[in-house]
Amino acid sequence: MILRSAHVLAILLFLTSAFSAKAEKADREKPTNVEANRMTSDEARRISIFEGNVLLTKGTITVRAERIVVRQDADGFQYASATGAPVRFRQKGDPAGGQEGVWIDGEALRVEIDEKNERIELHDNARITRDQDEVRGSYILYDQRSEFFSVSSAKGAPASSPGERVRAVIQPKMPAAKP
Repeated sequence: MILRSAHVLAILLFLTSAFSAKAEKADREKPTNVEANRMTSDEARRISIFEGNVLLTKGTITVRAERIVVRQDADGFQYASATGAPVRFRQKGDPAGGQEGVWIDGEALRVEIDEKNERIELHDNARITRDQDEVRGSYILYDQRSEFFSVSSAKGAPASSPGERVRAVIQPKMPAAKP
């Protein structure tokens, strides 16, 4: 039972660390809470599944999904797939430049988290809002190592693909007042 508890704890820590890359530093020291209708864990296959109105919270981070599946590879890296109608997350960023931290909201029908490569992918009806800026597309990739993100009308689609388009609203930024 202790091994199973340690495995579940490792999974919860992974889920919150993936979403907390830009969250308030104080969030990292907060406890992780998960609520779901069901949870199953298969130690032999290194997989845990949380199902039914899943709610994960840690400090300012909130993740809501219908299902979150977490697996661990032989090297100990973890991978998660969250699905919902849609999966929603919200977190508050650290203060910067004398300004209060801003809220980051996102949603997609599926969110994939790759701990080994430090990437988060939002699939199908993806949207991220930071402060009043917003990007939308069918696919959003965020590389946590380089802080690079891209938005496209479909994963792997060339820029000239017909169909849905990427949309962005970028608000004007006023320079900070000098004292």
